[in-house]
Amino acid sequence: MRGWPAYLGAVGLGAAALALASVWTSGAWATGIGAAVTTFSGLVAERLQPQRGAAAGGDTARTGADALLRTAEGRIPSLRQVDRPELAGAHHADGHRADGSRTPGAAPAYIRRDVEPQLREALGRAGFVLLVGESTAGKSRLAHEVARALFPRHAFVRPLGRAALPQALRVAGTRRRAVLWLDDLEEFLGADGLTTAMLAALAAPVPGRRVVLATMRTQEFRRFDAREESRLTGSDRDAWRAQRDVLRQAQVVRLARHWSAEERRRAAAHTQDPRIVAALRAGERFGIAEVLAAGPELLATWHDAWTPGANPRGAAVVAAAVDCRRAGLRSPVSRERLRELHRPYLLERGGGDLQPEPFDDAMNWACTAVYATSGLLIGNYSQGYTAFDYLLGAPGLAPVPEHLWQSLVARVTAAEAYDMGLLAHQEGRPRRAAEALSRARLGGVPGADFLLAITVGDAGRPRRAAADLAGITRRREDRLGPGHPDTLAARHQLAFFTGEAGNPHAAAGRFAALAADAASVLGADHPDTLSARHELAYFTGESGAPAEAARQLARLLADRLRVQGPDDPQVLATRRSLIWYRAGEPARTEAELAELLADAERCLGPDDPHTLAVRSSRAAFAARAGRTAEAAAAWESLVADRTRVVGPDHPHTIYARLEWARALASSARPEEARALLTRTLGDARALLEPGHRHLRLARELLADLPPAGRQQT
Repeated sequence: MRGWPAYLGAVGLGAAALALASVWTSGAWATGIGAAVTTFSGLVAERLQPQRGAAAGGDTARTGADALLRTAEGRIPSLRQVDRPELAGAHHADGHRADGSRTPGAAPAYIRRDVEPQLREALGRAGFVLLVGESTAGKSRLAHEVARALFPRHAFVRPLGRAALPQALRVAGTRRRAVLWLDDLEEFLGADGLTTAMLAALAAPVPGRRVVLATMRTQEFRRFDAREESRLTGSDRDAWRAQRDVLRQAQVVRLARHWSAEERRRAAAHTQDPRIVAALRAGERFGIAEVLAAGPELLATWHDAWTPGANPRGAAVVAAAVDCRRAGLRSPVSRERLRELHRPYLLERGGGDLQPEPFDDAMNWACTAVYATSGLLIGNYSQGYTAFDYLLGAPGLAPVPEHLWQSLVARVTAAEAYDMGLLAHQEGRPRRAAEALSRARLGGVPGADFLLAITVGDAGRPRRAAADLAGITRRREDRLGPGHPDTLAARHQLAFFTGEAGNPHAAAGRFAALAADAASVLGADHPDTLSARHELAYFTGESGAPAEAARQLARLLADRLRVQGPDDPQVLATRRSLIWYRAGEPARTEAELAELLADAERCLGPDDPHTLAVRSSRAAFAARAGRTAEAAAAWESLVADRTRVVGPDHPHTIYARLEWARALASSARPEEARALLTRTLGDARALLEPGHRHLRLARELLADLPPAGRQQT
């Protein structure tokens, strides 16, 4: 978490830097610092251990489940007392005066942001406000300054980890005035995390009395937009929706990374601070807050460290920590775990040829603050380490490697496994998701069985998924009733995998009943109702009635355009299905697909599943038109991109490989087709359940090839 208090880790710093770091140090480091903790501030981070004595109010329990920010006396501070933005989670900034001397206690002057009036207005009327922006955009600093100005007497209740959230809610709920501070909100979502019921219980009758103020990186917030929901069509959305519903309770305020001309003019008034002057110079390329937090400098330092004889082991340690977060692990990683996890990264880049430094030196380097701001790793020996969040969005990062995933999933807790599984599922990695969710289910995490059943189906075992979902649906009908939204969601997934398992007629019948029930319970324009109608049309077409499917899709497209707008991912998906099932002139069909592909790339990007699906349709129509060489090239390109985006073992990648082989065979290249089909069939047997349609297709295509050595005529 960005606000974890120790930036020094095991690094030997100067006396001034050590004294400054001690203000935010917790755990074992705080134990040896003593009275120096209060030199710069009356606040210390929760020490995560029992404390002798108890202050009034019972707020001083020192357990992992009660890791709250407190005063040196063990009390919950008021916002007036939280006089340093770092205590609210803001990245520390360089501590130099204009004359070059160090000022370890000084933060840069606050520069008023253009969205400040909007944030003030939101906090005045909403009980839950979420500030969204990119890493190091200045979210925490802005929220801290505005909250202190508006609510100086409010209790500042800041949990330092998800385990402390229940206690934080209890403390905030007992106060007449309180701000529940959730910096990096994604850390508090998921299993055992924040829910809409918790927010409702915390609400106060008077606006502004009890406020939830949170920050979230744009990258995390985007996981819950309409595009992400579209990725889960035909997949479980319950867990995702539970988190999305929390976000929907918030009044969202967005903060841009780059500063406006007016913001830069306000910053220019602080010419006495060399940090702001330097940030203004670099701000044309980077955001000013980004430069103050040394984000670009840290990223360059990491990249340069791979040079032989520099800090290649440190770079490997940072790479492992970055990928732990990208894999969905939200808790800090221990020093010993990093010692183990970094080794494959180092070997992949050259191992001993890089002249790597000793591990202790690597950790010291990774934790050393750049310009006294932050290190590449944040944390300390007792709490563990987490990668500086700016690094997570670095361009050109390769997918999380299998060696790291396997090492993590075998050791994480059930709740951590659930988070990792949900993220893998959202990113189209069903096999990884199934591994993680199996651990979560065994650990009793609520909802893990449902999400696991769906990921099993997505990974190529739809019959198994349908059998599991039939039981889950019955249990939900008995417990919740047939019209409950959770029951409707289970029915949707059961119907989908019934069709995927080879029974489109039964799937169409289930979706027809579901669409009617969803319209009655949720409304005709609800996304779930529209989704059920889409699946009804799809399986109607797959049942051998393409004309009827096209009629249904035309009506659905009109409704979706009215409700969702032309750029919604689901609208694009409906357009693609309509083109597929509607018989028309080939030239018109291909023109429509070209237009749809341009729209998908504009709205969703080149790697979105919808965009890749449109490319699949274009390749199929090229083959249908007899342009087999063009189709083979298109399928080959799609195989490469699907392998890169969702991995080689995803059923969509396997399907693209089979169609590539079909196009090769039609292009008088039967031996290439045979080799590709043989490899693909071998891979598919290990991945897909017996009788899967891709296995049948592979065998049919192999059987249709001429005998080996005989050319097609």
